[in-house]
Amino acid sequence: MRPRLQLLDQPLLDRVLGEAFALLEQPGIRVAAPAAIELLSAGGCRVKDGIAQIPEPVARRALASAPHEFFLYSRSGEPVVHYGGDRVHFDPGSSCLQVLDAETLQPRLAQTADLVRLVQVAEMLPAYAAQSTAVVCNDVPREIGDLYRLFVVLMHSEKPVVTGAFSAQGLAPMLELLALDSGGTDRLRQRPRAVFDVCPSPPLNWSDFASQNLIDLAKAGVPAQIVSVPMAGATAPVTLAGAVVQHAAECISGVTLHQLAAPGAPVVWGGAPTIFDMRTGGAPMGAIETSMLNAACSQVGKALGLPTHGYLVASDSKLVDAQAGMESAVSAVLGALAGINMISGAGMLELLATHSAEKLVLDAEAIGSACRLIQGIEARTESLALAMFSEAGTRGDFLGLKQTRELFRVEQHFPSEVVDRGDILPDGAPRPDAFQRARQRVESLLTSYRPPALATERAREMETLVQRAMKPFGGAALPNG
Repeated sequence: MRPRLQLLDQPLLDRVLGEAFALLEQPGIRVAAPAAIELLSAGGCRVKDGIAQIPEPVARRALASAPHEFFLYSRSGEPVVHYGGDRVHFDPGSSCLQVLDAETLQPRLAQTADLVRLVQVAEMLPAYAAQSTAVVCNDVPREIGDLYRLFVVLMHSEKPVVTGAFSAQGLAPMLELLALDSGGTDRLRQRPRAVFDVCPSPPLNWSDFASQNLIDLAKAGVPAQIVSVPMAGATAPVTLAGAVVQHAAECISGVTLHQLAAPGAPVVWGGAPTIFDMRTGGAPMGAIETSMLNAACSQVGKALGLPTHGYLVASDSKLVDAQAGMESAVSAVLGALAGINMISGAGMLELLATHSAEKLVLDAEAIGSACRLIQGIEARTESLALAMFSEAGTRGDFLGLKQTRELFRVEQHFPSEVVDRGDILPDGAPRPDAFQRARQRVESLLTSYRPPALATERAREMETLVQRAMKPFGGAALPNG
């Protein structure tokens, strides 16, 4: 039996959805993009002074038209990420401004080489089913940052990508780049390699570029991942249940707009809900309440039959230390138990400000354990124990049994050498700590990494597209990664 975490009982779940639908009508949702206002008005919503009041039947029809599942594909066209049901996948956190320097243990602004390093490490770790546009590259013009980060990932990875555009103008060249990588717009629609995060602004507000991106993604047939970010106590009600209601209202409104643009287009019920820490004024990603919010918000999306996403496996620590390990491992386990389809956030420190390749490696170990947990305990033999005792008797020589040799690899999860289970070294010799072991594994993975087999002509076309986008902003050449 697969273990599951559900924090909302049915009466509370019904109340959450009831209040979310009520919020859609009063006070309604603020919408900025003219195209979004036009779609909502034509779809049966009352829009006045930029506020859309969405009747529950309109929202229900949109939810019913959204697909229950879809896949993301590798460059070779293989289905890799299955959004839907209780399937669980992980990808690194995204959009950090900084990386943790492994030598100085200080954060610094990220460069292209840092993104390449993170992508190559994630490529070599099976724990990550997808890549992310992990850091902002501060060595290229800010105006093309979204396009450039996606370009770097595509040039160094075969895996699907979790990405996003932070302007209405930035989406089109990113879709063009993905079409080049996929072999055309039709191929991209049929076998999407990326999902795009699109974030409403809390509370209950769809900005001009976010709502326009939702519409454009729907029409392109490229999956949109609605990432609602209520902060309980600051930009959302202080109670966890109240924040879940707001999250639901923002996601339902996004799905409604998205499906009005293109019924049946793939969309994800996602989010990065947190609490607001009244002592520090921050949004702690490692707080247990943040994990609880992600699990509860995902439960609401699952009740509506939608694919889900959450933001976990991050830490508020400034270093890759015991706090980082504790916070990240706990949330990895809770997210997996909740059956969240895509869990983003691994590798991130300092309230999502800093990325670390070493933490990415350590988080992969926590993810491996979490994935083993949700496999549960199975009856793999006809007799659970009696047959083995009939052979081993009271001597207990189970190591010598055929069943042991056949089954230990499927029963047990084996971590990498990053997890130290060895004996004490002789003569009290110092043993590398977890961070040192992670550094060694990062270097080992980078040594083993091999670049993807990307056709020369296709790579040249992709590079030309990015250079063309860079030229108006003073970029002369692409940085060396």
